[in-house]
Amino acid sequence: MRLSRRVALTTLSIVSAASLAACGGGSSDSSTAAASDAGASSAATSEASDASGAVSGEITVFAAASLQDSFEEIAKDFQAENPDASVTFDFQGSQDLVSALAEGSTADVLATANNSTMKDAADKGLVGEQTEFATNALTLIVPKGNPAGVTGLDSSLDKTDLVICAPEVPCGAAAQKLEKELGVTLNPVSEEQKVTDVRGKVESGEADAGIVYETDATDAGDKVETIALPKNNVINHYPIAVTKDAKNAATAQAFVDYVLSEKGAKVLQDTYGFGAPGAGSGASASASATSTK
Repeated sequence: MRLSRRVALTTLSIVSAASLAACGGGSSDSSTAAASDAGASSAATSEASDASGAVSGEITVFAAASLQDSFEEIAKDFQAENPDASVTFDFQGSQDLVSALAEGSTADVLATANNSTMKDAADKGLVGEQTEFATNALTLIVPKGNPAGVTGLDSSLDKTDLVICAPEVPCGAAAQKLEKELGVTLNPVSEEQKVTDVRGKVESGEADAGIVYETDATDAGDKVETIALPKNNVINHYPIAVTKDAKNAATAQAFVDYVLSEKGAKVLQDTYGFGAPGAGSGASASASATSTK
């Protein structure tokens, strides 16, 4: 069995309707994304919208791996309302997405799983202003049936195969904070570049336990069992931004606005278990609000 899965590039597209549809969803009451510098380009605006204001054209979204299921559903809804627009995704670890942009890869939108990777992108001049759209917390998962008898971050892990994210990955950085706050020492047998790879190893039974986001435990369904962590203050905050070099800045901004809208929040929070922007996520965690703006 492979130790990690290759990055998957997921493309979502919808065939154009005979006539252009009305504009996509607006911003939420609590948080509104600011347009990037690229959004001011009249050429991009002309390409993305016709006289009726309909959103059109293709955009590429670089998004953290933990967002895959939720963003694919949001994109389907976005495209249903804007049938002349299409969304292509690249889901990777946030640090890999920023590195790819810095090395010349092109994308219209960037969504990361923590503030530090987005700040890195901003410091490198890769994105415009950012807005937080979700939060997430960690939990411990084991394969269905819990064959290793794991009871928590305790001695039950001593002779097990524990898998976590690498320190440079947002979920790995969060795991390090968790270790420090709870005063525990983790001894993983492997450190992955994507949280979905941690989840995959636990789902398959290759690992006895894994530390993932609460949303990953939700996505895994009955393939895993969740063991709640002690109450802690480790929260990841997810920002989103239009990139500076967006080729279709108007549609990129429309997608960002849709993520920030009540419709986007409903998918993120009600369906996939993300926390609200600036808030804790789940009963195991609490934190004060932070902002990337």
